Parts: sequence; C-alpha cells; structure tokens
Amino acid sequence: MSDYLLIPLTAWAVVAVIMTLVFVWALRIKNYGVVDVFWAFNFLVIAFIIWCSANGFTERKNIVCSLVLLWSLRLGIYLSFRVLGHLDEEEGRYRQLRAEWSAPKFFIFFQMQALSNVFLCVPFFVIALNKSEPLSMVEYIGATLWFICICGEGVADWQLQQFKKNASNKGKVCQTGLWNYSRHPNYFFQFFIWISVLIFALPSPYGWLAVICPISIGYLIFKVTGIPMTEEQSIRSKGELYKEYQRTTSAFVPWFKKK
Repeated sequence: MSDYLLIPLTAWAVVAVIMTLVFVWALRIKNYGVVDVFWAFNFLVIAFIIWCSANGFTERKNIVCSLVLLWSLRLGIYLSFRVLGHLDEEEGRYRQLRAEWSAPKFFIFFQMQALSNVFLCVPFFVIALNKSEPLSMVEYIGATLWFICICGEGVADWQLQQFKKNASNKGKVCQTGLWNYSRHPNYFFQFFIWISVLIFALPSPYGWLAVICPISIGYLIFKVTGIPMTEEQSIRSKGELYKEYQRTTSAFVPWFKKK
C-alpha cells in the first residue's frame, strides 16, 4: 500500500482510539469540552507518526513536523489550562449541545473530530513525503508565515487569558491588545496558519490538496462552530456590552475601531 494511504490510515486508527477513550472519560466527568484539548494534542501524535514513517527529504520533514509540534503544544497547553483547570464547569457551547444531543450523537461528534485531525493533516503527509531537494523559496515563505501566525494566535489567546484572570473583568468584554482591533484575532491567525500551510505544500506533489484546509477551516470559523457560536454565547453572557463591541469592532481582520 502506498505511503500516501498507509500513513494517514495509521494516523486515523490511532486518533480514533484516543477519541474513544476521551469520550468515555467525558461521560464519566460530565464534561464534553475536553474534546477540544485532545483534538489539539492529536496533531502532535500525528506529527510523531509522520516523522517516524514518512520517507521524504529529511530537512523538509523536520521543519513541517516541528511546526506541527509547536502549534499543537501551544494550542493544547492553552486549552488544557482553560478546560482541564475547570472540569466541573463545562463550556457554554457544550452545555447548549448537551441539551440538544444524546450521548451516541456526541460519540459520533468525537469520532468526527478524530477524522478532522487526519483530514487537516493531508498537507503534512504530502509535504513530509516529498523527496525533492533542496527546499524552495516558496516553502521557506510558507514556513515563516506559519511560524508568525502561531505566535500571533498565541499572543491573542494569552491576552484573553490575562483579561479573564482579573476578577474585576467578570461580565465585561475583552478589548485589550489585539482584541481591541478584532473580535476574533485568534480565529484570524488560525485561518492564516492554514493559508501558510497551503503555501508551504504547493511545491510538493499533490500539494494543491492543501487547499481543502483553509476552505474547511474558513467554513467552520465563519458559518458553524467559530464566530457564530462564540458570538451567540457572548451575547447570552454579556448582553448589550457585547452588542456594542460588535458595532464598533471588526469581526475578523484586525482594524481600527468604528466611531
């Protein structure tokens, strides 16, 4: 069997088992929000599988696996503090889903998250299996942009975390740092991470397949679980304060306040 199939199928089998175990744990602790943490760390697992199995140009493989590792660790650790630190308090969007979904439906959701891990790793498989030498300028540009976006997403998450740590900010809207210029700077950098992955993948055989990542992530951010669900929850919890924030602040691209 071709490595283009064998490695993704191996990765899918491993993360599917992980998500099954996480689902059982989530049932016991009555907190489905833990799926986010393990979704993030699953990329680390897949990066390790790619690093051990792919036979592409070593420098290229090391760069892509290192960037996936960095991104997965940063996001996973951030979510661990946010979710695992408050296991007795399930996030609002999952409380809402709990009222609408049965346990079997959540199991399917967890497995779909595992499948999405592998789906989003398609560019990484393609890049790591590319044997051509040396790296092209396009690949260096993609890798650099990827690193910058990881840092930007990290700064946005850190600023929000610091805001929430201050008890006097309870019920208020974060408008510090990047959040003063965008209502969702974390989503902005997350989306451009996948644009940079596409750039990195383009010189590789089948690299064009990477276009599925920014398209699918963009759809989720703009239409499904990203901005719409997050803003619905923010309006429920902060009311008119958040509506005023919506009126004055760019939804996505960081920009100056509207008067």
